Amino acid sequence: MRAGVTLFIQGYQDWERYEAAERGEDVPEVDVEADTRRWREEIDTALKLEEWGFDSIWTVEHHVSPYTMITNPIQLLTYLAGATSRVDVGTMVTVLPWHHPLRVAEDMTMLQHLLNGRRAFIGVGRGAARREFAQLGFDMNESKERFAESAEIIKLALTNETFSYEGVHYQFDRVTLRPRPRDGQQLVDDLHFSWGSPSSAPVGAKLGLKPLIIPQKPWADYHADLAEFNKARREAGHDLARPRVNMNVYCASSEEEARAGAEKYMPEYADSATRNYETYSDHFKSVKGYEHYANVASAVGHSREAMSKAMGDTYIANHVYGTPEQCIAKLQTIAQDFHPEEFLFTMRYGNMSQAEAEASTDLFAREVLPAIHEIEVQEPISYAA
Repeated sequence: MRAGVTLFIQGYQDWERYEAAERGEDVPEVDVEADTRRWREEIDTALKLEEWGFDSIWTVEHHVSPYTMITNPIQLLTYLAGATSRVDVGTMVTVLPWHHPLRVAEDMTMLQHLLNGRRAFIGVGRGAARREFAQLGFDMNESKERFAESAEIIKLALTNETFSYEGVHYQFDRVTLRPRPRDGQQLVDDLHFSWGSPSSAPVGAKLGLKPLIIPQKPWADYHADLAEFNKARREAGHDLARPRVNMNVYCASSEEEARAGAEKYMPEYADSATRNYETYSDHFKSVKGYEHYANVASAVGHSREAMSKAMGDTYIANHVYGTPEQCIAKLQTIAQDFHPEEFLFTMRYGNMSQAEAEASTDLFAREVLPAIHEIEVQEPISYAA
């Protein structure tokens, strides 16, 4: 089994100031040095991942808020491609409605050339944070359509020297990319899709994308999503696919220390996600294609505190923390239940310090990673019944 690490580069400590500024209150300017320090620390740590023995480095895309401070994941991965020699790279995710699809295909092509034989696993999604759509100038109501058109265009651009396309949002007449990809079909085969609402899972599956689970609900709930995903892949003529699975991790030498770390930082991550996506807000009821989010917000009475607590409790219950032996046992269970292609671990989140994150990562790499590499990758679960 492969194992990668995902960089989030969060600015959690800035949420109170940021939200006050958003409300128009008189607050101090953002602490530029804090952003600079966090970036420098996380890149320094990322450059150790190859030596620690991890197989891949992944990252995310977000804008505007302190949730994550990575605005161009492929740009960051291009830097890491030049700074490493062995690891593959990936995004979880590049948000397609925020980009011109030909530019995404061009960036993927350049990244593949710079990897010189290593692989780029580009995960894509359609986004769910209204402030990000608003600042970038895109209509959130169009996200589902723009996502589907963009995915189709990217696939065409990577696998055809010249192509035309006639859609609602994009039209192209005999366009091409230069340079051509080193292996365009490989890039297409390695495209992944992450979804927030269950109804979105078949959308990516029909396009031939592979499943990428970024869990924000109990593990058991994802079996229904994956059943629909693989059903849609089969109906569209695609083979079954194993998921890649992301988890937050806190590893320590004692169970007490690990639990304390998990119970401190996982709720901070959950609170940051709740604030970024405003998953408690009633605005989703008026946005096309986000009905699931509207139902979730109603279930917690449109309370940010209730949503943050619920999500934090879910993370503590489902993500991975403990001694090395406990982490191994949890990961073996997840591997048995889902037959994943690869585990992706988020090792630093919330207000966790670099020293604390590196201590957890070092212990995990020394005592858990070898056991992960011994886990046999199984055939995809068909969910045919």
